[in-house]
Amino acid sequence: MDGRDLVRSVSVVGSGRAAQGLRTVRAAWRRRRIDAAGLPRRGPERARVPGEVRDAEPGPGGGLIRFGRSELRIVVAVNGAVFWGWDGAGPQPSYALAGSGPEPDPRAVLEPDKDGGWRVVAERATVVVSRHGAVQVCTPGGVTLRRDLPPRWWEPVDGGAARWMQRSEVAADARIFGLGGRAGGPRLRDGRYRLWNTDPGRAFGPGDDPLYLTMPVQLVVADAGTHLVFHDTSWDGTVVWREGEEGAGSGHDRAGHCEVRMDGGPLRCWVVVGTPARVLHTWASLTGAPALPPAWALGHQHARWGFGSEQEVRRIVAGYHEHGLPLDAVHLDIDHHDDHQVFTVDQERFPKLPVLAEELRRDGIRLVSIVEPAVRAEPGNAVFDSGTAVDAFVRDAHGRTVRGVAWAGESVFPDFTDARARAWWGGLYEERLERGFTGFWHDMNEPTSFSAFGEPTLPRSARHALEGRGGDHREGHNVYALCMAQAAYEGLRALAPQERPFLFSRSGWAGLQRYGGTWSGDVATGWPGLRASLSLVLGLGLCGVPYSGPDVGGFDGSPSPELYLRWFQLGAYLPLFRTHAGLRAGRREPWEFGAEVLEHARVALLERRRLLPYFLTLAHLARRTGAPYVRPLWWGAPEDRALRDCEDTFLLGDGLLVAPVLDAGVRRRAVRLPRGRWYDTVTEEVHEGPGRVVVDAPLSRIPVLARAGAVVPVRGADGGLELEVWAPARGRTGAGLVVADPGDGWEEPEIERYVARRHGGRVVVTRDREDGVTEPPYPVRVRGLG
Repeated sequence: MDGRDLVRSVSVVGSGRAAQGLRTVRAAWRRRRIDAAGLPRRGPERARVPGEVRDAEPGPGGGLIRFGRSELRIVVAVNGAVFWGWDGAGPQPSYALAGSGPEPDPRAVLEPDKDGGWRVVAERATVVVSRHGAVQVCTPGGVTLRRDLPPRWWEPVDGGAARWMQRSEVAADARIFGLGGRAGGPRLRDGRYRLWNTDPGRAFGPGDDPLYLTMPVQLVVADAGTHLVFHDTSWDGTVVWREGEEGAGSGHDRAGHCEVRMDGGPLRCWVVVGTPARVLHTWASLTGAPALPPAWALGHQHARWGFGSEQEVRRIVAGYHEHGLPLDAVHLDIDHHDDHQVFTVDQERFPKLPVLAEELRRDGIRLVSIVEPAVRAEPGNAVFDSGTAVDAFVRDAHGRTVRGVAWAGESVFPDFTDARARAWWGGLYEERLERGFTGFWHDMNEPTSFSAFGEPTLPRSARHALEGRGGDHREGHNVYALCMAQAAYEGLRALAPQERPFLFSRSGWAGLQRYGGTWSGDVATGWPGLRASLSLVLGLGLCGVPYSGPDVGGFDGSPSPELYLRWFQLGAYLPLFRTHAGLRAGRREPWEFGAEVLEHARVALLERRRLLPYFLTLAHLARRTGAPYVRPLWWGAPEDRALRDCEDTFLLGDGLLVAPVLDAGVRRRAVRLPRGRWYDTVTEEVHEGPGRVVVDAPLSRIPVLARAGAVVPVRGADGGLELEVWAPARGRTGAGLVVADPGDGWEEPEIERYVARRHGGRVVVTRDREDGVTEPPYPVRVRGLG
C-alpha cells in the first residue's frame, strides 16, 4: 500500500463530499486491484536495434528492406504521403485512416543507395535509408527535411508489448506545431509533451499538459520546407522537443531534436511534404474530410452548467431577444438529466422539453444536448439494461464488467471499439431527437472516471474489442472518444438522414474531424486562459481538426467586464462561438456586464452574423481541402521566420487577418503583417506588409484587416448574400471563393470563384466559370477606394 494514497483517501472522505468522495476512494483502490491482477508484470527486457541491411524487395509504392533484427516497409501513396513501418508493420489496421487508406504510387521506385543503403524516389519526396536503419526524408531537390535515427525497442523477455523510442533531427530553424490540443502553443517550446488524453480535473491554463485531446501529429515548419509527421499508435507516450540553434553564419548549427517514446503499439509513421495547404489537404485525404457543420452551428451558441429549468432557458432566450442579440443555439448541460443519467430528462424541471425545443426552433434557435459515455450501473435504468443485453460494456481481464464513478454515480462504460456497441449507442440518439435536440456535445469521454488518487480513467488492464483484434485500455484509451464520436455520427446519419449531424467532443484522436469538432474544455477564467484559447484552436487546426472554439469567458470564476468582452470579441471570429461556464462561475450573458460591454458585444455578434456566408464558405473549403478556418500568419509564407514566431494574430481564411486583444488595458497593439496591402475593416486605413504596424484597439472592437483584392461573402442588409470586395492595389488583381450553402442538408454546392481587377479608379468584379466569365449573381460592394 502506498502511504501517500492512503492519506489522499482519508482526506477525500473527510472533505465533506462524503457520498461521492467515498465512491472515488473505492474506485481508486478497485482500479489498482484490477490492474494488479490484469496487467502483465514488467519483467526483464532485451534491447534491440534494427542491425545492418541484408537485402531489399521492391513492392508497390516502395518495398521491404530487411535488416539483421528487423525489417522496414516503405510505401509512397498516390497522394504523395510517405509511410514506413518497422518490423514489417503496414498502414492498417488504423483508427486514424479513413477507409482502407490510399493506394500505393506505382511511380515510386526502390533503388540501391550509397554505402549499402537504399532509397525510395517519388514525385514529392525522396526517402533515404542508411545501412543501419536511419531514415531521411528529402525534398525532390535533395534538401533534407528530417532524419530519423535507427529506432530502439525494449521487448519483455516473456513476451508482450514492446516499448520503443525514435529520435529525429530537423533543421536548426525549424518550429513545431500540433500534438493535438496544447494550451501552451501553438508553437511548441522546448519540453516534454505527453500523449495520453487526460481530464485535468480542474480549470486549466497555458502551463497544464496533457489535456483532453492529444495526438501524435507534428507539423514542422522550416526554411527548407514544411512537413507533417504522424506516429500511428494510440498507446501512451511522450514527445520531447528541443529547438535547434543556428551558428550565426559559422556553419555550426545545432539541429532541432525530437524524441518520441511509446509504451507499445507498432512503430509506424506517415510523413507528408509540401506547402502548408498541400500538407493539410493530403492529411485530410488520409484521415478523412472534416465533417460539415450545419449552417446554424456557425452562429452564436449559449451554454451554462446550471440553467436548471425550462423557465430559466426561456428567460435567457428572452434576454437575447430583448437586447437585440442574435442567438442560434442553447446548450443543456448535465443538470437537465434525471439525476445525471444519460439519455434521460428531469421531468420536474423540463416537463415539456419537446415543446420548448419547437418554440426555440420557430425563433431560429436549436437545442443542443450534452452526452456522456458513463451509464449508471443500476438494473431498471433503460440504457444500462439495453447495453447489458448486447454486452456493450467494458470488461476486465477476468470477464467482469468494469465499474467506475461519474456524475451518475457508480457507472459502467460502453466499449466503443466494438462495432456492435457503436451500433447500439448510435441508436440511443433517437430519444434525444424525439426530445427536440438537434446537436450533441460529448463530454467526460477521455474517458473520465472520478478517482481519489491515480489516473481518473478506466483501469489500464480493462479489455477492449479493438475491432475484433482484442487488447486493453493501454491501446484503447486514446481512441475511446474518437470511436464514441463515430457511433454518434453514424447513428445520427441513420436516424435523421436529411440533416447534417452536429456534434463536438471534448476528447478525440487523429481523424476526429470526420465526425465533428471539439472545444477547449474547462479553460481557466483569466487573461492566460484567453491566450490559451487561441493557442488551442490554432494547434488543433494544424492537426486536421478545423472546427473548434473555447468557453468564452472561461469555465470557472467571474471574468472582469474587459476580459469577458475581449474573449467575446475573439470568439466571434472562431469556428465554434460559444459562451459557457461552470456551475459555480459567474454569469456569461452579455447584459450581465454593463451597458458598455453589452453594446460592444452586440457589435461583435452582428458582425459574426454578417460574416456567416464567409464562415460557411470556409467550412465547405475545409471539407474539400482540409484547410482550417483559423490559420497561423505563416500559412501562405512558411519561409518568413517572423511570421512563424507570431502567436497573437491569425488569418481567418485567406481574406481576413484578426488581431485579438489578449492582455488587460490594451487600447493599441502591434500587428505583424504578411506581405501585401491590408485594410482596416472599420477605418479602411491602408497598411503595407511585410512588417509590423501599430493599430487602434479600442474597447469597442479588436483589429481586423482585409487583404487587398479579397472577395468576402457576407450577409447583406436584406439577409441575402453580398460580395464585399477589397480593392486590389494598382496593377494587381484579387480573388475569392464563395460557396452558397443552400441549407443544413447534404447538397454539394458549387465553389464559385470571383476575380477583382483594378481599372484606374474602378474595380471590376467577374465570376470565372468553365464556360467563360460572367457577371456576379450577387450585389457587389467595393471597399478600400478611399
